[in-house]
Amino acid sequence: MYGPGRITPSLRLLALLLSLPLLAHASGPVTGNVTNRTVGKPSAGDTVTLLKLTTGMEEVISTTTDAHGHFKLDVPDDAMHLIRVTHDKASYFAPLQPTTHDVTVDVYDAAPVVAGVSTTVQELHVETSADKLQVVEVIQVTNQSQPAKTQFGPKGYDFYLPPNAHIVRTVAMRDQLPVPATATPVGDANHYTFIFPIRPGETQFGIFYDLPYNGKAEIPLHIVQPVATLAVLLPPSVTFKSGRGANFAQQAASADNGNAQTWTATQIAGDSTLSFSISGTGSLQPQGPAQGSTPGGGAPAEAGAPSGGADPGQAATADTRPGGGLGNPLDPNGDRDPWGKYKWFILGGFVLLLAIGAGFMLRAPSGTDGAQAGSAQNPVYASPLQPHRPAAPISSDQHILSAMKEELFALETERLQKHISEDEYLEHKAALEAVLRRALNRSSNAAAGQPDKADKSSGPTTPTGAA
Repeated sequence: MYGPGRITPSLRLLALLLSLPLLAHASGPVTGNVTNRTVGKPSAGDTVTLLKLTTGMEEVISTTTDAHGHFKLDVPDDAMHLIRVTHDKASYFAPLQPTTHDVTVDVYDAAPVVAGVSTTVQELHVETSADKLQVVEVIQVTNQSQPAKTQFGPKGYDFYLPPNAHIVRTVAMRDQLPVPATATPVGDANHYTFIFPIRPGETQFGIFYDLPYNGKAEIPLHIVQPVATLAVLLPPSVTFKSGRGANFAQQAASADNGNAQTWTATQIAGDSTLSFSISGTGSLQPQGPAQGSTPGGGAPAEAGAPSGGADPGQAATADTRPGGGLGNPLDPNGDRDPWGKYKWFILGGFVLLLAIGAGFMLRAPSGTDGAQAGSAQNPVYASPLQPHRPAAPISSDQHILSAMKEELFALETERLQKHISEDEYLEHKAALEAVLRRALNRSSNAAAGQPDKADKSSGPTTPTGAA
C-alpha cells in the first residue's frame, strides 16, 4: 500500500553525512572477516580490495579471504579508504573506522533471478521548465529473498522511458549513499537496463530526464516489471488526466510532499502500457517537514552499514510518507535551479568523499564526551528524530565543508548543462578535492593537538574515477 512515504527518502542522506563517524584510517595492518549471510558461514576465496577515495576510488592493494573468511591488508598511508569485497561478482563495501583495525563484511550468494525481488514503488516527479518537462523517476526495488540472496546477472533491471526522453543522470541508492549506475540501452527504442546488484533490503534507482513540452502532453509508460504502486507527483498548477491502461486516484496533499498533487495506481502488471496527460506549467515545491530543518528523519546508519550487513527487514520500518522518494530538498525556497531539489542524487558517487569529510570535521575532539554537540553520536544539525541542540559556534572547517557542497553541486550542474568543458570540470573538481584534503589534514592535526602542517599531497591531481 502506498502509505505515508512508501519510498525511503533519499535526501535523508544529508543527515547521515553530517553524523557519519570518521572514515579516514591510520596506516598499518587491517584484518577482517567476511561472512556469507546466505549460508551463515565464513566466505572463503572472496577478493578484498583497499580503495583510496581521495584519488577517485583507486585500487591500492588486494588480497583473498582464507578458508575461515579472514583477510589482512597493509594500509600504506593515512588517506581515506574503503574496503570492497567481491563475492559472486557482486561488490560489498565497508568503511575503515577511526582507531579500528578489524572490520567485518557481510556478503550474499548471487543469482541472475532471485525469488522475492519485486518493484514496490515507481514514482515520477514531474515539473515544467520553459519548453520541456523535467522528470525525476525513482524506482524502489525490494529484495525479500529467503534465504537472502543478491540478484545480479547479465540481464539487469529493465525499464522503459517515454519516447524522446533525454537522460541527464542516472544513479542508484543503497545504504543511504548514492553511487553511479549506468542506464544501458537494450536494443529496442527507449529500453534500458541497470546492471547493478540488487542486494537483500531496498535498492533505489534514480533517473533524471527531460521531455519536450509545449504546454500539454500525453506521457506513455511501458511497465516492464510488475509494480505495486505507480505514483505521479505534479505541481498544483498542472492539470492531470488518467489515460489508457490505468485508473489513477488522487491522494490528499500534505506538507510532507510539498503540497504536490499525488496520483497513484496500484498493482500494475508487468509488460503493460498505460498513459496519463498533463497540461499547464509549474514547479514542485520542497518536500518534508518544516522549512529550514535539515533533511532527515532516519537515524544515522550504524558503523559498517554500507557493507550490506544490515538486516533486510529494516527496510520495512523506513519512513513511508507519500511522495518521499527524494526526501527533503536542500534548497528551501526551490528557486536556485530546477535540479536543486535533488542535489545529492545529482552529486552521485562523489558524495562519499564529502561524507567522510563531514564525519571528520564534525567529530568530537579526542578526550571529550561523545554525547557533546558536534560529535558523531550527537550532530549539531536538527532532524525530526534528532532535535536541534545548542552547539558551539560553527568552525571554519565546517564552513569550508558547507561551501564545498555548494560548489560541488554547482560544478556538477554546470557539467550537466554543458556550460563547461570536460577539461574545465576535471580541473575544478581536482582543486576542490585538494581543498578538502587540506581541511581534513588541518582538522586531524587540531584534534591530535599538533601544529598545522602544509599538506604536501594537496596539489591538484586529475581524478581517476567518475563523479
